[in-house]
Amino acid sequence: MRFATRVNNSADGELLLVSADDLRGLPLGPRWPNLLGALGAWPAMMADAVAISERLEQGEGEPLDPATLRAPLPRTWQWLDGSAFPTHGDLMQKAFRLPPIETDKPLMYQGMSHSFLGGRDDVPFPTENDWIDFEGEYAVVTDDVPMGCSADEALDHVRLVMLINDWSLRAVAPAEMKTGFGWVQAKPACSAAPFAVTPDELGDQWRNGRVCLPLHVEINGTWFGNPDGEAMAYGFHELIAHAARTRSLCAGTIIGSGTVSNADYATVGSTCISERRAIEMISNGQPRTEFLRSGDFVHMSAGLDRNLFGSIAQRVVQYDR
Repeated sequence: MRFATRVNNSADGELLLVSADDLRGLPLGPRWPNLLGALGAWPAMMADAVAISERLEQGEGEPLDPATLRAPLPRTWQWLDGSAFPTHGDLMQKAFRLPPIETDKPLMYQGMSHSFLGGRDDVPFPTENDWIDFEGEYAVVTDDVPMGCSADEALDHVRLVMLINDWSLRAVAPAEMKTGFGWVQAKPACSAAPFAVTPDELGDQWRNGRVCLPLHVEINGTWFGNPDGEAMAYGFHELIAHAARTRSLCAGTIIGSGTVSNADYATVGSTCISERRAIEMISNGQPRTEFLRSGDFVHMSAGLDRNLFGSIAQRVVQYDR
């Protein structure tokens, strides 16, 4: 099943079930007004969703206006972002002559979770001097995960899969990294594609806790990259187990894969500007690709024949108080 959130007069929006052709939607009704609440009672919600899904298959539903769709979770309790693609880390370390991170555990930080932008929202930034960048990622949404959950058990807690743009400010990040306390200013609100999908919607593209689909990125209508999500060194089940080692995870926790990156980047490109600049530095001694400016347009989608998550299609704008 595929879920979306429509604008209404509430902070969490109205929960919809979406038809297979993306053209129609049906609200899940007053019992399940929003996705954040539904995640805490998933089996009961899904029992009701089956009946609504049958109505959609029979042709019922309201016309779906993409302009009214927010992020599937406009806000949630927790956003934990991993860095599970080794090629991305290797390129950054080589280009910037950074020492390798000596760990046998997944890399992860806790980011801003009280606001996720919709896939068609303009994205405001205070200044281009912060070096505006995007990062294409896949993510999963969990139900309640107990502390100490093993990787073998973790996939049973994955309820939804999403496509995320983890916006980054590259001029700000180095100073924050040096403090050892993690990111605040360098990581503004993420964006999310409009549809959150149950893992079964991916079919055999959901394997080993990985989204085995290319993530397509275009900037101002020009191809930028389409690396595949299968190349994660740690699957989402392992990222969940890592996050839950010393604490429980509440229903609605979103866990990101980190920047999707492949070893054959010369062919498939990248999903963030910083990685492309790193490749240019390694090859040519200096970067050529510029960071984003106001007016630039970023487009992300996933998949081959069917765009399961819908698209992230956003313009960078100057923030105006």
